[in-house]
Amino acid sequence: MVVLRRLALAAAVLAPAAAASAHVSLQPATAVAGGYQVLRFGLGHGCEGQATTSLRVEIPAGMVTARPQPKPGWTLTIEHPPGKSDAVSAVVWRGGLPPEQFDEFLVLAKLPAADGPLAFPAIQTCGATVVRWTETAGPGAARPQHPAPGLVLVPATPSPDVRHDHHD
Repeated sequence: MVVLRRLALAAAVLAPAAAASAHVSLQPATAVAGGYQVLRFGLGHGCEGQATTSLRVEIPAGMVTARPQPKPGWTLTIEHPPGKSDAVSAVVWRGGLPPEQFDEFLVLAKLPAADGPLAFPAIQTCGATVVRWTETAGPGAARPQHPAPGLVLVPATPSPDVRHDHHD
């Protein structure tokens, strides 16, 4: 029952963001807390007819691992928190994506162990135009204009007991 309540709360927080036609999306919508997951950040189009020239994705605190996939034709920068070269605070891809095209930017992540909603604030740059997809909404709040991509972490389901006890 607690898991269902947490999922309902997480859905209430993230659903408005998904419905606001974000330029930066995230797949999957749910993932297992504490597990490894490939995160797919999608750019659906540019900004007001301009090509996307960079995408910066902030990595939430508590993320154990974040390994971005390089993209041909794009420069990749991995940012670290001050004094922590083993942690990642943000990933930035710089290149060029025509406004009428879409693309995906991948990060292999070891997710935090706690379940619940997890936001990945993103900044899309199109030449001189900067769009911050960083807003989150709490339960009952209005839909954000520029929602942060996010997912819901769910607890791992216990494995069925695979032992075979034979008592003859």
